[in-house]
Amino acid sequence: MNELPVEPDRSLTDEQLISMLVNRARSDGLQLTGEGGLLQQLTKRVLESALEGEITDHLGYGRHDPAGKNSGNSRNGTRSKTVVTDVGPVEVRVPRDVAGTFEPQLVRKRQRRLSGVDEMVLSLSAKGLTHGEISAHLAEVYGANVSKQTISTITDKVMDGMAEWQNRPLDRVYPVLFVDAINVKIRDGHVANRPIYLVMAVTVEGHRDILGIWAGDGGEGAKHWLAVLTELKNRGVDDVLMLVCDGLKGLPQAVEAVWPRTIVQTCVIHLLRNSFRYASRQDWDKIARALKPVYTAATEEAALERFYEFCETWGRKYPAIVRLWETSWAEFVPFLAFDVEIRKVICSTNAIESVNARIRKAVRARGHFPNENAALKCVFMALMSLDPTGQGRKRWTMRWKAPLNAFQIAFEGRLTPANL
Repeated sequence: MNELPVEPDRSLTDEQLISMLVNRARSDGLQLTGEGGLLQQLTKRVLESALEGEITDHLGYGRHDPAGKNSGNSRNGTRSKTVVTDVGPVEVRVPRDVAGTFEPQLVRKRQRRLSGVDEMVLSLSAKGLTHGEISAHLAEVYGANVSKQTISTITDKVMDGMAEWQNRPLDRVYPVLFVDAINVKIRDGHVANRPIYLVMAVTVEGHRDILGIWAGDGGEGAKHWLAVLTELKNRGVDDVLMLVCDGLKGLPQAVEAVWPRTIVQTCVIHLLRNSFRYASRQDWDKIARALKPVYTAATEEAALERFYEFCETWGRKYPAIVRLWETSWAEFVPFLAFDVEIRKVICSTNAIESVNARIRKAVRARGHFPNENAALKCVFMALMSLDPTGQGRKRWTMRWKAPLNAFQIAFEGRLTPANL
């Protein structure tokens, strides 16, 4: 194997040094990447130099320093181990001491992967790749042999972070909470659809924040939702101005028990989608146009008039749609009493739909999960990978000032100056 210079000219700039190393590698026929390539050799040198610095700090004197004579402890050679890194497997010599008290921090005892590999595994898993696909990817691109069991062990570490995240303190007041569900397939004796519920808040600063995720069995009622909302209250949420949901059974009653002043609003987008389920595909556009005057009406009275007109036109052909809107009317109309800026926030579910789209992508790649914890882990990792550049958060915040002013006026005194 070609050797790289150990002591470069210290007068060289970083750019000159890098250029010199690359040119040297090329002239010697050394590949930049791959087994035995320049990047692997550099990684080896950096790791071994750092480990040498660690044992020097531990012993209190450098190699061949007379100060170490009769000090009670000294170097005792090295042991070789291979660690998986971002540039592939690298064999490093880890120094030892006579007393056996040296505990390296960069490459710990029994550690076989550097943290970058763990982060890569978590990133690929969050994007929906299965453990087998991740293992194949690491082998193909980095030449790293990482078993599916090892990948499972890495991703299992997420559960500790998830527990801390699920129990973190929350804000005192939120203008809006969105409650939605993603159905996942879980094998519990037999494969069945199970809901994973998400609660997403819009903060006073205009940020979107997922407050938590909960697994359900599909038979949830007021008791289940009371436990979820009480958990949020115990984490610091004293008040919520509006809560938007998709007609979840028992949720309005639980909201009234926990936050009596909160307005429960049926998600208009979901209400429209549910309406289309009862209609022929060829009538969807016509029904959408007929219902638009209902949910864009200036007042509840005007909305009721437009709804009667809809019933006269479509009630005989699609009575189930009429019954759906009549059943949901009490939770549908509250937003009609508010400013158009508030309507924009609570009527559109784009904020949570973009989150759901990312989760569905990760969930579909897995097919089904062996248990509830595996499903929650997948959803949590997908959530943690959202908006890595922060651009989505920035766009949302920029559009928030007008709705914030509308909420401040409509709910005077509940968004206090201390929260702004």
